[in-house]
Amino acid sequence: IVDKPSGLPVDPPRDGSLSLENHLQALMFGFKRWPTAVHRLDRDTSGCLLLARNPKAHARFQQAFEAKDVVKHYLAVVEGVPEAKSGVIDLPLAKRSSAEAGWRMVVDTKKGKAAVTAWEMVAEYEGRTLIRFIPETGRTHQIRVHAAEGLGFPIVGDPVYGKADVPMLLHSAFLSVPRDGKPPVEATAPLPESFAKAGFSLAS
Repeated sequence: IVDKPSGLPVDPPRDGSLSLENHLQALMFGFKRWPTAVHRLDRDTSGCLLLARNPKAHARFQQAFEAKDVVKHYLAVVEGVPEAKSGVIDLPLAKRSSAEAGWRMVVDTKKGKAAVTAWEMVAEYEGRTLIRFIPETGRTHQIRVHAAEGLGFPIVGDPVYGKADVPMLLHSAFLSVPRDGKPPVEATAPLPESFAKAGFSLAS
């Protein structure tokens, strides 16, 4: 499990700029093949990313994700303060694209795929809230859309569902992946400096 920095895409971008692939050789640690990412984090999302050393492990871990056996905790700062302290957002999501706006995920109760996210308030500061999101499903942009549409407050710095005026404050803080007959693979990634600049340095 590596702590991916914000701004680094997992997949190589079309413009040829740097991605996770450019760093895989440094993560071989004596093995003969490059590790591969088991799941995805958005370019602007930082934190825990699981890599597999070989195809067999990759398939096994991917099955754990598909079976919803993986526990994921995200921390995000949203533009506002929810009335409730915690809750569950259940809004199906579908992909939409247009020539003007490009592609994005939208709430679609008829044709969308199931998307469920539990959440709880962690801290509040100057009209913004640090929230722990615990997704039960793994849809593209799930937490970002659920924050904007389910809570009514987009994530700070979200370039698609909010305002891209600062770096997006969405962080994969904790990951736990089960293993047969062994303790789970677990990791916690500390909050990046961008959260401290927003006044949320001590929360976890």
